[in-house]
Amino acid sequence: MVDGQIRVADGRQVGYADYGARGDTPVLWCHGGPGSRLEPAAFEADARAQGLRLIGIDRPGYGKSSVQPGRKIADWVSDGLAVADSLGAERFVAVGVSTGGAYSLALAAASPRVIGVVACCALTDMRWPEGRRMMDKPGTGDIWAAASRETALGLATEIFGADGSKMLAPGGAIQELPPADLKLLADPQWLAGMVGGLREMFANGVQGYVDDRRADGPGWGSFEVSKVRCPVTVLHGGSDTIVPVAQARHTAEIVPGAKLDIRDELGHFSIAYEVLGAVTRLLR
Repeated sequence: MVDGQIRVADGRQVGYADYGARGDTPVLWCHGGPGSRLEPAAFEADARAQGLRLIGIDRPGYGKSSVQPGRKIADWVSDGLAVADSLGAERFVAVGVSTGGAYSLALAAASPRVIGVVACCALTDMRWPEGRRMMDKPGTGDIWAAASRETALGLATEIFGADGSKMLAPGGAIQELPPADLKLLADPQWLAGMVGGLREMFANGVQGYVDDRRADGPGWGSFEVSKVRCPVTVLHGGSDTIVPVAQARHTAEIVPGAKLDIRDELGHFSIAYEVLGAVTRLLR
């Protein structure tokens, strides 16, 4: 893995992690919220075996990327393309996990260089009132409703802790998971990877997370999803208790030509292990 950083046109730093060889098919990985460029690490070996080069990119406020208060979803597109340029990735697949789903679609809407998208366990466009009501819970709805960024930072810190230490604690941010996700939480290797990633997820406290929520709260108005022309798979666990599967159904309805792939027994975390298979099917 190559752990790097570039400077973009406005002077900000953008962190990335490159898992793979230049001859393999690039896959730009848009991480969850909270998340970081290290999220694809768990899939590195399988990706190499399938000829895929995973490239994780820190969104602003996470890991090695500068904070960018007030950012919109579409603002990230130039960061993704700048990293792709720096790594010689002319054409690539975009994968978006959870919060990252919108960013993968924004990338595809803006650039013909995207040859396919997998939006996994992703939030849909919050301009859909029913979908917005589904997410009206601590850590999401309350941050959308916060009167200021400062208020939202306080709310998120209470939920996650400034260093993310509350996220995996009993009664913390992750609760009421289905059996497939609980099995992962009981796996020492998976849990060690999650805990090891907290430092990068919360490198700037909860700022990255809060700015994610303040970007997706208004919905997808900063990009035109109707402009997506590449193949898209909307992948979701039917037992997801964090982002209900109805969100995936709505995304598949509004993204041109999108195919819906629901795995009934899987949840928000376990479904990520189906991403590489979805990517290889897109590329056939």
